[in-house]
Amino acid sequence: MIPKIDAQALFAADKEALAAVRTAAETTGFMTLHNTALSGAEVAAVIESYRQFFKLPEAAKEPVDMAQTGSNRGWGRAGSEQVDPNANPDYKQFFDCGVSVPREHPWADKQFYAPNKWPEQPAGLGAADFRADVLAYFTKARTISMDLLSALARAIGEPASFFKDKFDTPMALLRGNYYPERPAWAGAKDFGIATHTDYGCLTFLALDGSPGLEVRQRGGGWIPVRAEPGTFVINFGEMFEMWTNGRVKATPHRVVGGTNERISIPLFFNPNYDTNVAPIGSGQVILAGEHLSARYNETYVHLQQTSKGG
Repeated sequence: MIPKIDAQALFAADKEALAAVRTAAETTGFMTLHNTALSGAEVAAVIESYRQFFKLPEAAKEPVDMAQTGSNRGWGRAGSEQVDPNANPDYKQFFDCGVSVPREHPWADKQFYAPNKWPEQPAGLGAADFRADVLAYFTKARTISMDLLSALARAIGEPASFFKDKFDTPMALLRGNYYPERPAWAGAKDFGIATHTDYGCLTFLALDGSPGLEVRQRGGGWIPVRAEPGTFVINFGEMFEMWTNGRVKATPHRVVGGTNERISIPLFFNPNYDTNVAPIGSGQVILAGEHLSARYNETYVHLQQTSKGG
C-alpha cells in the first residue's frame, strides 16, 4: 500500500504524518502528497502547456533537440533515453530544464547546471507562455520538495535542517514527459519508460490523472498508481538509498503504456554537486555530481554515443 500524506500536517510535524512518511521511505519507497501550495488548477495549466509543446511539429522542436545540442536541456525525441539496457530505448518524448548558474560559477561547466534551452514561442502555443509557465511551476515545486526533505529528515531521526545547506544550489531537473498511445509495433521490450529506479534523491511527480505508472511490489507484482492534478507521487532514488545506508528505499517502477496518451511532470530534486552522499557515518566520499554523471552517461543515448566515441 502506498501511504497518502497531507502536506500541511506533515510540514507542521504532525506525529502521524511523520510516521507515515517514515513507513513510506523504509518500505514501499513511494507515497502520495496532497494539500500542498500547488493547486490542481496550477498543475493542470502547466500540463496543458507541455501538451501544446509536444503537439508542435518536429521542425519547431528540433532547434532544442538535445541530441543535436549535446546538452541535457531541451527536447528529447522518442528513443532518446534508455533506462534499461535489456529493453529498447523508451518511446516517450520529454522536455528538460533545470537550475543554471552564472558563467563564473565553479560548476558552470557541469552538465547539471547548463543553460536552459527554450523553443521560440510559436503560434502553436497560443496564448500560453511555455517558458514562464514551466519556470513558475519549477520554483514552487522546488520549495515544496525542500519542505518535504526537512520533514523526511525528522522522520528518519536527523535534524530538520540536515539537508538545508546541501540543496542551496541543487542539481534539480524538471521534466515534462509525453507518452503517446502504446504503438502498434511495440513488443515485449518496448516501454513508455522501462523498469528502473530513479538515480537521485527525491522525485516529486505530477500526473494528469491517466493510468500508466506501475510500482513493483516487494515480493513481486506491480501496483498501478494514478493521481489527479494537485496530488503528487513522491518516490526516492538510488542516491538517497545509498546516502541513508539502505534505510530509505529506491523502488523500481515503469510505464508500459496503453490506449491513452499521458503527460507526467517529474522534478528530480538532487543535492549540490559536491555533496558527499556516501552512507552517513561511513567515512567514505562519494560526490553527488559524480554519481549522477555516471548514471546519465548510461541513460541518454546521445551521451552513450559520445562516451563510446561515436
